Amino acid sequence: MKTNGGPPAASGHSVSRDGQERRWRRMAQKEYLQAKLTQFLREDRIQLWKPPYTDENKEVGLALKDLAKKYSDKLECCENEVEKIMEEIRCKAIERGTGNEHYKTTGIATIEVFLPPRVRKDRKNRLETRLHITGRELRSKIAETFGFQESYIKIVINKKQLQLGRTLEEQGVTHNVKAMVLELKQSEEDTRKNVQVEEDEQNEAKLKEKRIQRTKRGLEILAERAEMVVDPETTPYLDIANQTGRSIRMPPSERKVSTALVLAMGYHEKGRAFLKRKEYGIALPCLLDADRYFCECCPELLDTVDNYAVLQLDIVWCYFRLGQLECLDDAEKKLNLAQKCFKNCYGENHQRLVHIKGNCGKEKILFLRLYLLQGIRNYLSGNGEVACDYLSKAHQLFKELYIDPTKVDNLLQLGFTAQEARLGLRACDGNVDHAAAHITNRREELAQIRKEEKEKKRRRLENINSLKGMGYSTHAARQALHQASGNLDEALKILVSNPQMWWLNDSDPQTNNCQESPSQESINQLVYMGFEAVAAEAALRVFRGNVQLAAQTLAHNGGSLPPDLQFSAEDSSSTPSTSPSDSAAASSASTDEDMETEAVNEILEDIPEHEEDYLDSTLEDEEILIAEYLCYVENIKSATKKN
Repeated sequence: MKTNGGPPAASGHSVSRDGQERRWRRMAQKEYLQAKLTQFLREDRIQLWKPPYTDENKEVGLALKDLAKKYSDKLECCENEVEKIMEEIRCKAIERGTGNEHYKTTGIATIEVFLPPRVRKDRKNRLETRLHITGRELRSKIAETFGFQESYIKIVINKKQLQLGRTLEEQGVTHNVKAMVLELKQSEEDTRKNVQVEEDEQNEAKLKEKRIQRTKRGLEILAERAEMVVDPETTPYLDIANQTGRSIRMPPSERKVSTALVLAMGYHEKGRAFLKRKEYGIALPCLLDADRYFCECCPELLDTVDNYAVLQLDIVWCYFRLGQLECLDDAEKKLNLAQKCFKNCYGENHQRLVHIKGNCGKEKILFLRLYLLQGIRNYLSGNGEVACDYLSKAHQLFKELYIDPTKVDNLLQLGFTAQEARLGLRACDGNVDHAAAHITNRREELAQIRKEEKEKKRRRLENINSLKGMGYSTHAARQALHQASGNLDEALKILVSNPQMWWLNDSDPQTNNCQESPSQESINQLVYMGFEAVAAEAALRVFRGNVQLAAQTLAHNGGSLPPDLQFSAEDSSSTPSTSPSDSAAASSASTDEDMETEAVNEILEDIPEHEEDYLDSTLEDEEILIAEYLCYVENIKSATKKN
C-alpha cells in the first residue's frame, strides 16, 4: 500500500507475489549467472568444448566440476547451479560447432528459435533449414515443429517481420540467426485440445491478423490525406506538429520523407496503444514498422526529435515484456541511441526543453524508463555494478516523480482529468495550485493554437483551390504556395515563371497523356490574342487544352514554348489520351469506402487526445521492476552457498 507521505521504499516491495513472478525471478537470476560465467570463461580463455572439459566422445570431462567449484567460490553461489549452467554452455557450444561444420558441408543453416514464454520448455530451440526457402515455408516449418498453427504466429528476424513471399536469403537471414515467434492468441496449452476452443482461437487469431492489416491500411489512408488538400472540418487526417503543438509544413519536394514520417508516427502510436493494453505480441510488429519508416527519414531529423528516441525505448520494453530481450542483439545500441537523441533534442542539461516548455518534469519519466532498461540489460549481461548504478538512478527518479494520490484527487475535483493531473503535478514539482494554473494555461494555449492552425489550413485550402481553378495541379499549387510562404499572388507569379511546374503531381511530360487534337475554337482564341497558330496548338497540346495556362506560358516566353516543354508537344501527337474522370471512376469503383472508414476510425480511436500522452504513466510497472532488480543486484554479494 502507498502512503500519502511519499513513495514506498523499493527495498520493502515484495518480489515474489505469485508463481509467475517466481519464474521471472529465477529466469533473471539464471541469465545473470550465465552472463557472468561466460564473461569468466572469456577472460580465462577457456574453451569448454575442448579437452579437458570435453572428451573425445563429446562427453563432459571431470575438469568441469573443478572449474565450477572455482567460479562458485568467486560468485559466492551454489556450486551445483554453476556446474549445471556451465554444462548448458558447454553443450550449446558443441551444438553450435557441429552446426557450423554441418552448414559448411551441406549448406543447411541452423536458426535459433525463441518461443513465446508460455509454451517454451527450453529457452532456445534450434531448427535446421536451407536458406533458399520462402518465409512462408519457414513459418510452416516452425509451426509444425513446435506445435503451432500457421495463422497463429508471426516470425521476427533481425528486428523485422519475416516476409512470407520472399526467400530467407533475400531477407538477410543467415546461419545461426535468431528468430522470435510472436503468438496471436493467449489460451493455455491444454485447452487447445478442445475442438470448440480451438475454433474460437482460430477466429481470435484471424481477427488479430485483420486488426494488423486494418492498422496498415488506415495509416496509409491518413498519410495520403496529409499530402492531399482536405477540409479539416469534415475529413480526418494526421498532421506533424512540433513540441508546442503547431503544425510543421514540410516542402512538397520532401513528400516521400513527409509520408514516411507520418507513417512512422502513426505506427508508433498504434503500437503504444497495444502496449497500454499489454498486447505485446501485436504491439511489436507495429513498433518495428514504425522503426522501418523512421529510418527512411533523414538522419538529421531523427537526431532532433524525441519521437525516435521514445520508439527505441518502447521496442526494448516490448522485447523485455515478451521475455525475449536476448533476441534483441542491439538492445544496448538502441538504448544508447535513445540517450543520444534525448541529449540532442533536449539539450545537455535539458536547457533547450526548459526554454521551449518552461520545465522538464514530465520528460523525466522517459529517463526513468531509460535507466531502468539499461539497468535490466546490464544485469542480464552480468554487469552487476553497472546495473546497480542505473537502477539507483531510476529509483531516484521514481521518488521524484511519485505523485501523492490526494493531490490527483484535488485536481480531479477541479474538473481536470487524471492524465492532466499527473502531467501537471510533475511539471510543477507536485504543487497543486501551480499544476492547476499550468493545466488551465496549457488548455487555453492549445485551444488558440488549434484555432490558428485550422484557420491556416482553411486559407491554404482556399488558395490551392484558386490555383486549381486556373488549371494548375494540386501539387503544383502546393509547391508554389510553399515557395511563396502562402502568398497567393506570389505563388501565381512563380507558376507563370515556371510553366514546367504544371506537371508536378500529374506525370512526367515525356509519358503524360496529352490531348491529341486541341479544338479549333481554342486555337482560334490564342491566335486572336496574337500568338502563332503552330505555337498555340503546341501549347494547347502540352496543357491538355487549357487555354488560360497556354496563354500565360506563351506570353511569358515571347510567344513560344520554353525548350523543356517543346518535346512534350511533339510526343503528344502519338500518345493516346486518357480521361482523368475515367481513371477516377475506376479507382473509386475498386475502393470499399466502408472498409476504409472502418480502418481510419480504428486508427483514430488509438490516437491520444493529449499531445503529451507518451509522457504520462502511473509508474506501477516501473515501481515493481525497480524494486525487483534492485533486490537482485543487492543480493549478488550477499548470496550464500547452497549445496
